Amino acid sequence: MASMCVYLGSREGRDPRFLETARTLGLTLARRGHSLVYGGARVGMMGALADSVLTAGGEVTGVMPDHLVEREQAHHGLTRLIRVRSMHERKASMAAHSDAFIALPGGIGTLEELFEAWTWQYLGLHDKPIGVLDTDGFYAPLLTFLDTTVDHGFLDARTRTSLLAATEPDDLLATIEARLADS
Repeated sequence: MASMCVYLGSREGRDPRFLETARTLGLTLARRGHSLVYGGARVGMMGALADSVLTAGGEVTGVMPDHLVEREQAHHGLTRLIRVRSMHERKASMAAHSDAFIALPGGIGTLEELFEAWTWQYLGLHDKPIGVLDTDGFYAPLLTFLDTTVDHGFLDARTRTSLLAATEPDDLLATIEARLADS
């Protein structure tokens, strides 16, 4: 069983497919025997993801800074809620408790977390797989932009291909599991 860190929005988003993808990923994680590590909120896509893992009998660890516990309405029904002092500690704790990283649709916080985890991988601070679940083409423009950065010589092709992408949870998890098995 691997621990999957999932970055995603604390909002639901306008497209109901995003919320459904969060629920489907949660059920898929539990069905495949993986635990979830995430930001600890009970609202939006974050709450839907955690609830679906818990409903399917999986384990969920949430990590939330003290100053966001009330603001983001911390999920108190988790297997474990880790309270930390800062956003920096949150990201470090989530990384320390995870074997891989997945990004679902989200805002600037989701993107910041994704890019930090990917940068840490690039710098050799970890060798954990990182992927995006490209629900309804949400990440397609970003992936195209990253390909452009390779074309212009600002990103190595090997680094670009280390960011995995799939449109279905099972496909992304299968790729991540294969990478974990190779490590």
